[in-house]
Parts: sequence; structure tokens; C-alpha cells
Amino acid sequence: MARQKYQPPQQSVIGQIIDAALVLIAVFLALWVPLALNLAGAATRTILPAGVTQQTAADGTVTFPGATWENLGQNAVMQKQWEALGYDVNSAAALITQWFDYSFSWTMLVLTTIAVVGYFVFLLVYSDKEYKEVIAEKFD
Repeated sequence: MARQKYQPPQQSVIGQIIDAALVLIAVFLALWVPLALNLAGAATRTILPAGVTQQTAADGTVTFPGATWENLGQNAVMQKQWEALGYDVNSAAALITQWFDYSFSWTMLVLTTIAVVGYFVFLLVYSDKEYKEVIAEKFD
């Protein structure tokens, strides 16, 4: 008995447009939601060198009393580059003392791994029938 050649299901133009719109919305939301919930961007922490303190004025201005180019770990060449960019020692200290926090959560890593593997398994199980028909058509 000859097998019938596999014919994938046909989708209408409207269906394709709806699918494309849903993918665009999903991509937009995947990029926008972390920004809206303040989840994007690297976390930072302030590490002050010895002799440097941080003071915040009532108007929100941050100053770094005791900051010098030397105790911020900047040599003469670095100092010239900071100044060429328009920074003085106080404004540069606000950037130099901010360190990225590279810590992560093992729980979230495990949950993300479960989600990715679960999605992969879902795709394999859901498309099992079509997958077997295509393989049978090509190799039988």
C-alpha cells in the first residue's frame, strides 16, 4: 500500500497576518515588559575607595568628599581622558565607584532551564504526528 504524500495544513492569508501580528506583539512585550517592571539593566553597587565618602544633598545632588584621581585609581592619562570627556573628579567618581553586580539566582536559573526544556518537549510531543509522517515520507 502506497503512502500518501504528506501535505502540510494550509493557512489562509488572514491567518498568516494574525500569526505575524501575534509574533510582533510577543516580541514587543518580551522587550518592553522588563523595562516597564524595572527588571532590565545590570544591577550596580557602590564601592568607595578608602578616604572617599558619598553624600547626597537635599536636592538629590551626589558628591564624593575626599575623592581624588589617585584614590579613585586613575593615573594622569586616565585623568586627561576623563577631563576631555567633560568630567571632573566628582562627576567621574559617580561612575568609577559604580560596580556591576554579577550575582545571579540559582532558583531562577533552574526555573528558566525547566521552562526552556519544557517548551522543547512540548514542541516535540505536539508535532509528533507530523514529524513522523515527514520522516516516513522521506526515508520509507
